[in-house]
Amino acid sequence: MRQSRQGRRGMPEASYDEASRARYRARASRPGGSGPGGFDSGTRVIFIILMVAFAIVAGRLVWLQVIDSSSLSEAAEQHRTNVITLHAKRGTIYDRNGNVLAMSVDCKTIYCNPKEITDPSGVAKILAANLGGSVGDYTSVLTTDSTFAYVERQVDTDVADTIKQQLSDANLKGVYYLDDTKRVYPYGDVASQVLGVVGSDGDGLTGLEYYYNDVLSGTDGQMIVETGLTGTPIAGGTSQVTEAKNGQDMVLSIDIDIQEKAEEVISKAVGDYEADSGSVMVTNPKTGEIYAACSTPLAKLSDLANTSSDALTLKPVTASYEPGSMFKILTVAIGVENGLFNADSIYNVPMQILAGDDWVTDDDVRSGAEDMTVRTMLVRSSNVGVSLLAQEVIGAQRFAEGVDKFGIGHTTGIDYPGEATGIVTSYENYTGATLGAMAFGQALAVPMVQIVRAFGIVANDGIPTTPHFLISKGGEGVDWPTGDQVISKDTADEVTDMMISVMTDGTGKRGQVDGYTIAGKTGTGEQASESGGYQAGKYVSSLCGFANAEDPQVLVYVGLNGTPHLALSSAAPTFKEIMEAAVTDLGISPDASTTTTSTKSTSTTN
Repeated sequence: MRQSRQGRRGMPEASYDEASRARYRARASRPGGSGPGGFDSGTRVIFIILMVAFAIVAGRLVWLQVIDSSSLSEAAEQHRTNVITLHAKRGTIYDRNGNVLAMSVDCKTIYCNPKEITDPSGVAKILAANLGGSVGDYTSVLTTDSTFAYVERQVDTDVADTIKQQLSDANLKGVYYLDDTKRVYPYGDVASQVLGVVGSDGDGLTGLEYYYNDVLSGTDGQMIVETGLTGTPIAGGTSQVTEAKNGQDMVLSIDIDIQEKAEEVISKAVGDYEADSGSVMVTNPKTGEIYAACSTPLAKLSDLANTSSDALTLKPVTASYEPGSMFKILTVAIGVENGLFNADSIYNVPMQILAGDDWVTDDDVRSGAEDMTVRTMLVRSSNVGVSLLAQEVIGAQRFAEGVDKFGIGHTTGIDYPGEATGIVTSYENYTGATLGAMAFGQALAVPMVQIVRAFGIVANDGIPTTPHFLISKGGEGVDWPTGDQVISKDTADEVTDMMISVMTDGTGKRGQVDGYTIAGKTGTGEQASESGGYQAGKYVSSLCGFANAEDPQVLVYVGLNGTPHLALSSAAPTFKEIMEAAVTDLGISPDASTTTTSTKSTSTTN
């Protein structure tokens, strides 16, 4: 018999929907069952925590990626890259004969990553043993709070290799090496004032190294290295390299053999003649090329710690002095150029003459006024005679214009740093004493390169040149300007002839070189004292002259500053020694017509 539709327990059978609702009510009635919505209380708490955490993370991401992204990027770059300078190789400097005067050689710069160094004391001991100094000198660098620090720059390659090997043997890490260059001077300290000094950063500090730094230095490059968190370069990491551009080579007019001789002779002369200092300049008066230039004290590139700043400059360019009787050549040239007199013009020269309120006198002994030719005035170096010419014949305006045309009181344009202008009174500021005193080299002070250029004008048929050191750069020649004609060739020839007489019969005869015709003039300028007036027994004794006179190829200036000796007995023999070396080295042939037999002179000692 079929069962009824009631359940086996006597319960009526329910439909699907009814069964579902029944199960829901049964779950809800059990202890701990979920409430409305189907979540129990524990699940709801977990859900809320997750939602809060998600909101915090999302907010932080928005801050990092949108608001603070630029600063984070910058910080990441700082911590993930190191920028290392790649120094350009400095150009080589040659003398006129191809001798290397200055060059850059390969070396190493040592740096470290202090974050990698675990034994600073051990590393410091090896560094001190090879580089000098104490262990303490290096530990501060090795323990700095950085991922990059320089240890020592421009270390000889063999020394750097030794350090590298010793650190490796001791298993000490954190020290690295960069290719670098440093400046060396094959001739040691010779020409050091001209060449100058280069700093550890590769830039010129003095001399031509400074003046032509933009030509010689080139352009540094850089290497950007990707590093880890500790600053250690990542193997295979990104490395961006901008190659350095090397500097240009230069050829100078310097003749290193003449330069060496000039330095040797002037150094000895300063001692022999009790001078405070001495100067030399040797040039080609037709081109302005400088074969040698120096002044004492000489610089020592090999011992810069004990070299004064005074030793690193050329006094003929940077310091001003009263030129003394050398200036008489310009006074006479101005008068001849204006057609006012010639070498044989005769004037009655008194024992003394007024220049303003001051009496001008001569050193030679005369019993009274005496007739003199202009030539004799130069041969005897008469202050009174030349002052008379300036005041009574030339006149202040013509004299001032002539001085200006000779470039006195103006820079010459020499390629050397710190050229002085000098102190020269302009015409509108002349006093009663200016003309009469300036005529024989007082009442003005100029760098001696201006006198060298002025004498060069006489030697070069009246045409001025620019004194210079540079001949070529980067393989290309350099043109130097000449100025407008200052005096005519006829004037230059007549003045030159009078200067020859000075060297054969006058105050310059002890500077005469056998076999050569030299035109020159001495000067014994008084030195001004700080308290006013002039110092007693302190002179700038000098001689400037050129050879051979009819076709000058070399000009020599010698000056002894602060010496008690007059030019005839000090500057003249010094000049002779340097001129002899110059004509020999340059291969200048003797003048066959020259005789060194001198007539008896009644010269003064100017």
